[in-house]
Amino acid sequence: MRLTLYQVDIAIAALRAVQQLAGSADNELRHFFRKNPKLGVNDRAFITETVFGVLRHFFSLGHIVNTTTPRSLLLAYLVKFRGINLRELMPFISEAEVKRLVKIKAVRLESLPLAIRSEFPEWLVEKMQGTMPDVDILAFGLSLQQPASLDLRVNTLITNRDEVLATLSKDGIDAQSTPYSPIGVRLVRKSTIINHDMFLSGKIEIQDEGSQLLGYLLQPKRGDIVVDFCAGAGGKTLMIGALMCSKGRIYAFDISEKRLNNLKLRLKRSGLSNLFPRWISNENDVRIKRLTGKVDRVLVDAPCSGLGTLRRNPDLKLRQTPQILERAKHRQAAILASSSNLLKPGGRLVYATCSFLPEENQEIIEDFLASHTQFTLLNCAELLAQQKIPLDTGKFLQLFPGIHSTDSFFAAALMLVKKDI
Repeated sequence: MRLTLYQVDIAIAALRAVQQLAGSADNELRHFFRKNPKLGVNDRAFITETVFGVLRHFFSLGHIVNTTTPRSLLLAYLVKFRGINLRELMPFISEAEVKRLVKIKAVRLESLPLAIRSEFPEWLVEKMQGTMPDVDILAFGLSLQQPASLDLRVNTLITNRDEVLATLSKDGIDAQSTPYSPIGVRLVRKSTIINHDMFLSGKIEIQDEGSQLLGYLLQPKRGDIVVDFCAGAGGKTLMIGALMCSKGRIYAFDISEKRLNNLKLRLKRSGLSNLFPRWISNENDVRIKRLTGKVDRVLVDAPCSGLGTLRRNPDLKLRQTPQILERAKHRQAAILASSSNLLKPGGRLVYATCSFLPEENQEIIEDFLASHTQFTLLNCAELLAQQKIPLDTGKFLQLFPGIHSTDSFFAAALMLVKKDI
């Protein structure tokens, strides 16, 4: 399909809206599409792919064109990264733009500075250089510039993976089993799966494979009392309930009523009867304190920089700052300390982030263990091996898109041991 002037112009308008950084790129595009309801499926797909493509390559494009104006960025992206033939754009652009784009096409990307080539802000590269060689930073950055796959989680309460794969195949949707999660399905090509009968009936949910593995680290049992401390829209909470065969109780805590309301909608189609969403004002809410010492399993998917999800949320690199990161670290430590009080002796806590920064991950755990000697660190590789999951990243779970084809996740598993403090 050949590009039209309308598609180019409307994509520039969408990029201009997203560049205001008033909210996430996903939300801003949703608002834009609501304001332009006559856009067709192909136009929406082109806009989404193009806007996210510009965001993934934002620093490279800005460096090459020496501006951040939406039109210049978008045209440069189409020629340099999307592979659009310059002749196809000539009816829509000026002679001066043609000359600039010819020069842009000739730029050698490998000659760009590390931060620009890896598509990380300078402050982030400086942090990473404390623990990673430049060659690894570049490889990691390049992996985050690739679009993420669409992973599904099978709701084992009402179906199984073989049935899901067979149904998708019958409906002409290419899919395969995920390599690590026993209940994961990966679509070979993205599809509007939210309109599929299996999604509408609760048999499948959209969930990255890395996120699914957190449920197996938690390893809840039937009849347990479980708390998902930062439940959000509840993807992991729903998985935990299915692993428990809807036996026992799960409390889904979150400070956002809007996110919990989204969980309630998903809960209706899940078939679960043991999940209880609870709004809390903060990590010291009285609803939390009532469960002190009574809980078998606690999941803390802590609020974090989110930088491990740059494949899906490339605008984060434009919105995150060292100051925001510093505030997140203090909140992570406070949430971990508060949630740990819920466990009964022998109980397990899984702390997780979608970040690759040690200061949000290993350092938080090390500081916690230094001041909470009643806890011991469990080995994540051993916990997964017990469940026949072939993944060994050491005592911590540490996932990278270039290696594991997931978002970049971190997780640590802690156990409250029976000893005086």
